[in-house]
Amino acid sequence: MKALIPLALAGLSCMAAAEGRMPAAEDATTAQVARYDYSMDLDIARVIHTDEIPDVCEVVPIRMVYEDSRGERHTVEYSVMGRGCGGF
Repeated sequence: MKALIPLALAGLSCMAAAEGRMPAAEDATTAQVARYDYSMDLDIARVIHTDEIPDVCEVVPIRMVYEDSRGERHTVEYSVMGRGCGGF
């Protein structure tokens, strides 16, 4: 029984360490999010992540994380129609 306690503690510490690290896309989404406007001139060199479009029949907000030509990451939020309206 006493031998299981260190194993349990080691497992918990590994889980805590894993929760502390976020993928690059998620890390960037916690930064400042710009709301897209048609007047914006986006400098998108590489798309890193886009949210999945949900199966709903309504307009929903989606976030995209991208890198500009200088290598800086940005997050922009825009609206799309969900995929749950049939026929799409």
